[in-house]
Amino acid sequence: MNDEAVWRKSSYSGTEQGECVELAGLAGVVGVRDSKAPHAGHLSLSCSALAELFGRVREASNE
Repeated sequence: MNDEAVWRKSSYSGTEQGECVELAGLAGVVGVRDSKAPHAGHLSLSCSALAELFGRVREASNE
């Protein structure tokens, strides 16, 4: 894992420390990790793959 990455918590995470994700710009990809378990590693997604993921989540939440 990249120790120098700047991880940012989702603004939708709120303050209750529930289901939170963090994102970081890594070398040519976006890192996605669970803020409660940062030691567990991260997913590396291209910007287009991350946009696809967000679109699918948004669609699912509107159903």
